[in-house]
Amino acid sequence: MTPAARARLVLATAGAFLLTACSDGEAATPRAEATFPVPSSAAAPSPSKTPGKPDLSKPQTIVSGLEVPWGLAFLPDGSALVSERDSGDILRIPAGGGDPERVHHVDGVSAQGEGGLLGIAVDPGYESNKYVYAYYTASGDNRIIRFTLGGKPRVILDGIDKAGVHNGGRLAFGPDGFLYAGTGDAGEGSASQDRDDLNGKILRLTTDGRAAPGNPRGSRVWSLGHRNVQGLAWGPDRKMYGIEFGQNTWDEVNVIEPGRNYGWPEVEGQEGDAKYVDPIVQWNTDEASPSGAAVAGNTLYVAGLRGERLWTVPLSGGGEPKAEFEGDYGRLRTVAVAPDGALWLTTSNHDGRGDPQDGDDRILRFAAA
Repeated sequence: MTPAARARLVLATAGAFLLTACSDGEAATPRAEATFPVPSSAAAPSPSKTPGKPDLSKPQTIVSGLEVPWGLAFLPDGSALVSERDSGDILRIPAGGGDPERVHHVDGVSAQGEGGLLGIAVDPGYESNKYVYAYYTASGDNRIIRFTLGGKPRVILDGIDKAGVHNGGRLAFGPDGFLYAGTGDAGEGSASQDRDDLNGKILRLTTDGRAAPGNPRGSRVWSLGHRNVQGLAWGPDRKMYGIEFGQNTWDEVNVIEPGRNYGWPEVEGQEGDAKYVDPIVQWNTDEASPSGAAVAGNTLYVAGLRGERLWTVPLSGGGEPKAEFEGDYGRLRTVAVAPDGALWLTTSNHDGRGDPQDGDDRILRFAAA
């Protein structure tokens, strides 16, 4: 079976798997879209302002010459903040492109292996509080900080185990206004099944780093059984998607629901085991090794590192996942949708595993049609 056919098959059967899979002891946990309060700072976008689909045929180089860009988040004025994994710097990129400006440096970053300055997120209430969040590898652990640009950081969560691999690191605010963080198993698969361990999880946090209201068991853990989550995204229906690195066989796109168990290290990819949630899409690891993800319209975009391609996954109306830019730009780390609807895509060819081209690392922009 071809990769496209395999992915199409998974999509077609996703509904059945989600209906038959049961929670491991927490079936009564409410679903994310049911009852959770939305802070006033997290206003929903107006449907009348929804832009068109990004035009992938017309790439624009926003900036070049970066060193391992990892996190990408937008400010209200449309400019972007970009974290560089190894330098610990946060750069501001103008909305229309241009020279980057260093606006913050995170002290104490331990950039070894896959660790370093990783995900960043901008507070939904940024215009009033100016808060930015970063996930980084320190000397003894992975941690999340809150700060204003140029200001002194406050550690809001620490104690996430670090390793040379599987540090997770993605941060994103959900449509409910809470902060989500994807963590890795730090090379210890058993941690992913331990509900009291922060590793191998998706966490749901307040802006102070505490467990968000409505979390399963009152803990910070939103979902468990993950190997290395580096992509978090929400569809127009507020459904949450988690993107996960497999080990040797299957990379995964999962629909994330509170309290559910996604199987690692007991299973990898589709297994049909009622104790675990099966992915809705899976790829061989050499086809993807996925990191960042974003939704524009009814399409999920997933950036592939080892696969050196951008996967487009239709979320409604049928169709099959499709690979774009296969080998054109090398390793792709992060994809995000700007306030104007444009899709931004970062390369990661200086991360020690890529083959840098002239101008790498770079950020590409695809305007909304």
